[in-house]
Amino acid sequence: MPIFETQEERPTIREPLRRVGITNLRSVAKINWKGKIYTFLPLFEVTIDLPAEKKGIHMSRLVESITEAISEAVEEEVKEAHTSLEELGRCILGRLEDKHPHRRAEVWIRTHLIIPRETPASGRTTYEPYDVEVGVIKNEDGAFEKVLRVRVIGNTVCPHAMSNNNGKTHIQRAVGELEIRAPLDEDITLEDMVDTVESSFSSPTYTLLKTPDENAVVQRMFENPKFVEDVAREIFSRAKERFRGKIHVKVISNESIHKHDVIAETWN
Repeated sequence: MPIFETQEERPTIREPLRRVGITNLRSVAKINWKGKIYTFLPLFEVTIDLPAEKKGIHMSRLVESITEAISEAVEEEVKEAHTSLEELGRCILGRLEDKHPHRRAEVWIRTHLIIPRETPASGRTTYEPYDVEVGVIKNEDGAFEKVLRVRVIGNTVCPHAMSNNNGKTHIQRAVGELEIRAPLDEDITLEDMVDTVESSFSSPTYTLLKTPDENAVVQRMFENPKFVEDVAREIFSRAKERFRGKIHVKVISNESIHKHDVIAETWN
């Protein structure tokens, strides 16, 4: 039975599309970072540009590029594992170059990074989850860049209420997001980005807290009251000192005494 490549036909409306591909594809990724193996179950998004004269892309070729790049690490020896999520993204784009013509392509990998922490008083080990996203972009000039994003939950204590209520105040959970756009070979780790955000709150939050730990967190919060604006400024200042690239910071405070939330955002 003949196979008809309908994707190669001319569309009725001849308009180029900037991003066409697959999204929300769940798979596995094995990363060998500094000799330690990490296994992720990320969501992948892979897109390419589509010229006006092509009706569609060959979708299976994008999936093949992901599968082949992952298989190199999952089915081979541990030493063959990719050294970072962005290196995995670059490998996927390398596979795609041989499978599907395009001028511009993107790979986005969304997953959770689990980092062991120590509780502040009892010294117990707790495993803390952080949302992370890595993008690798091949631009039309052939140059590659990466976009790294982390999302960290912390807390804040309102200094205004504290100053006007004899030390009594309201507290809230806050979410800080840090994005860095940089050349692909720039040395930036997700762990360092997480630390930059987490250290900028009134206090970090923890999954495991015994009573002495709870007391330590509360004391730290009240000793370090901050507006959401303070948190955003501190993240931005720390990031500029620590990383090279385009930096974007957004912090949302989930207010405890309002029905709305508060946002602070900046970038360079």
